[in-house]
Amino acid sequence: MPSEPSEVQVRAGGEGDLEALTELYNHYVRETPITFDTGVFTARERRPWLLSHPEDGPYRLKVALDAATRDVLGYATSSPFRAKPAYATSVEVTVYVAPHAGGRGIGTLLYKALFEALAGEDVHRAYAGIAQPNEASARLHERFGFRHVGTYREVGRKFGRYWDVAWYEKEL
Repeated sequence: MPSEPSEVQVRAGGEGDLEALTELYNHYVRETPITFDTGVFTARERRPWLLSHPEDGPYRLKVALDAATRDVLGYATSSPFRAKPAYATSVEVTVYVAPHAGGRGIGTLLYKALFEALAGEDVHRAYAGIAQPNEASARLHERFGFRHVGTYREVGRKFGRYWDVAWYEKEL
């Protein structure tokens, strides 16, 4: 029987999580179209990404840990939406859950913590791009008040085929 979400701790991510976060992300790089990265990363290559998510400010990293084993079960981030200054109050959010931890409410716990952390920040909108098909991710985002605002057709090529990305928006 799977563990309940109450056995999960969510906290800010840090340097000590880098190896596990890189391993988790690389699973999605190798096995899925969920990310459009096509080559795996070393922890060293991912370190600038980690450091771009401090414990305060609009760009956050939340990590879910198994309370008993301390294993990383997933993470959620808010990152710059676009580089131009007028986009500063918009963030792109994402959540990744370890393949063995699906169905335990990890994504919900991560997004709850992330959006609580962003509540005091000067952030106006959150955006999420979801490679299609991904009904579980769409349901998660809709539960948090995201609405579908459009779909980019065949915008990414991975594994020898083209993928659509549905874009979702949430007012913060």
